[in-house]
Amino acid sequence: MTATRDEWELPISEAQLTRLNRDMESAHRDTLPAMRAGAVDLAAEIRDRGAASGASAGEPRDPGRRRFLLGAGGVAAGLALAACSSSDKKTAAGSGKGATSVPPTSASSAYTGDLKVVALAVALENQAVGAYHAALAAATAGKLGKVPPAVATFVTTAMAQHTDHAKAWNSVLTGAGKRAITDVPLSNQAATAAALGKAASVGDVAKLALELEDQAAQTYLFATYNVTSPAGIATAATIAPVEAMHAAILNFVLGQYPVPSDFLPVDKAASPALLTV
Repeated sequence: MTATRDEWELPISEAQLTRLNRDMESAHRDTLPAMRAGAVDLAAEIRDRGAASGASAGEPRDPGRRRFLLGAGGVAAGLALAACSSSDKKTAAGSGKGATSVPPTSASSAYTGDLKVVALAVALENQAVGAYHAALAAATAGKLGKVPPAVATFVTTAMAQHTDHAKAWNSVLTGAGKRAITDVPLSNQAATAAALGKAASVGDVAKLALELEDQAAQTYLFATYNVTSPAGIATAATIAPVEAMHAAILNFVLGQYPVPSDFLPVDKAASPALLTV
């Protein structure tokens, strides 16, 4: 049964959540240089590939580096999850079935190949930003009851981090001569907005946000195995751990301590088929 705004209580202490928020912000700031550098490299790779001819244009220029980054991305995600929960002696990860490969892109789409995955990433980030913004608006209007200060801090911090991620991915699109995505061109956006509109407590919002964070984190991990660009893999690998930390913290907020696992699953990863552009 969904808790009303007056029934919901934060299951961990404000001090614990404050420490987790600090860890999350620290991890984000640590990844910013690599994320931005990866985005610049990815845009350059895509431009080079577009200027090249023949089958080799679509292949990564350094397969050895790609394999290295695949492993590094998985390790980084696991380490970030462990760091996120270390203050409370818990680990934060899950397990599940692997996702299927990225489906062929439509010829009518403005974004193809690796750019399709980049466009999906921007849309997911924008969706998360919009969701957190809507949550803050609902809280301000008194629709969610009393919001613990540490929860409000988490929301504003996570929203800012998603904004940074969206800017990085959009820089790839514009750097490759494509239009930046400023809205949420996803087929599930209407349902997501409707669910947020019905939220009656902080717990309701946290559950919806957790679904979005799980989807984002797993999509990035899935991307490291399915994009062809080494720079694209590097960029996704730097962002995935931060998204996973968002999800881990939301689990704590909900009193659903994450089940320890060595690997992040990809069963909730979004498909590029969700894109409507």
